[in-house]
Amino acid sequence: MTTPPDPTPGQPGPRPTPDTLTALSFLLLAVLAALLLWPLVSGGVAPSPYLIGGLLLARLGVQLLRARRDPRLRRPVSWALDLLLIALIFNVASRQPA
Repeated sequence: MTTPPDPTPGQPGPRPTPDTLTALSFLLLAVLAALLLWPLVSGGVAPSPYLIGGLLLARLGVQLLRARRDPRLRRPVSWALDLLLIALIFNVASRQPA
């Protein structure tokens, strides 16, 4: 059995793949981006603020789970800003007429 050659210092090694929670976080961001951009491109109706707030809340939960695994990802100020943004979205949504 042969071993692969050692990478030379000038050449990068293989790129690591993201873990499941990171991929889920990016997927939630992609869904949010698609939902927010679609009305601008097609001229359609904007998505429900409750849907947007719910997806942001789900992404925040994924970020908290990621931070439990990796202490370098602990960003409480970012989480506080996310919660403030989510609260503002739900506040605006609750004031809209039915």
